[in-house]
Amino acid sequence: MITTRTRKSRSPDVAKISSYKISVAKISSPKSRPHAYLALFATLLVSPLALGETLELPADAEIEVQVIDRLVLDEAESRRDDILLKPVANGGGSHQLPDYCVMIGDAQRNDERLRLTASSITCIETEGSDSDIFSGEISAAAFGADGNFGLAACDSGRCELGPEQGFTLRLAEALAIEEQHNPSAQINEQRRQADGEGVANPIPAEQPDPEQ
Repeated sequence: MITTRTRKSRSPDVAKISSYKISVAKISSPKSRPHAYLALFATLLVSPLALGETLELPADAEIEVQVIDRLVLDEAESRRDDILLKPVANGGGSHQLPDYCVMIGDAQRNDERLRLTASSITCIETEGSDSDIFSGEISAAAFGADGNFGLAACDSGRCELGPEQGFTLRLAEALAIEEQHNPSAQINEQRRQADGEGVANPIPAEQPDPEQ
């Protein structure tokens, strides 16, 4: 089973993204990265509008994800907020999210298990020069291969989780995020019309001179 999207002009299909790159080269401090990612996405978001498209996942859906930055918790730091997660490309689980999604959550060392939860999500889908943006709240937690809450990623009081390690994120409740207003899509449409590609401002084709 895959992620369900509903759109007026297209039949439901998996939410797929052709191209969107997030540059992290200019984000030097790990503590500043979550805020920098949010700022990056915020530049594309203005106000939420119901535009006929929704990114949906049912309750108990399972998604394979990974941390973006290596996470280490020990006695000196037993909790960390604002960690960044992203879906594993072609990952396992019962459902899939778009490849270009970022989730923000928290991590905490609990005995010999690492407990992670996700509270917000932003996904971007591109189609040609247009982008669909989905941003909202999510309620999900990491579960280990044994089916228990938390990951068996701790040893002698030290928990470590790297980007190369995928794990299951299970939704506590259904997810339904409507497409956000994207000013860049309007700008692209205006540009196409100015170039004669739209119906609002067509550029007439060249006609032969009858006197020649």
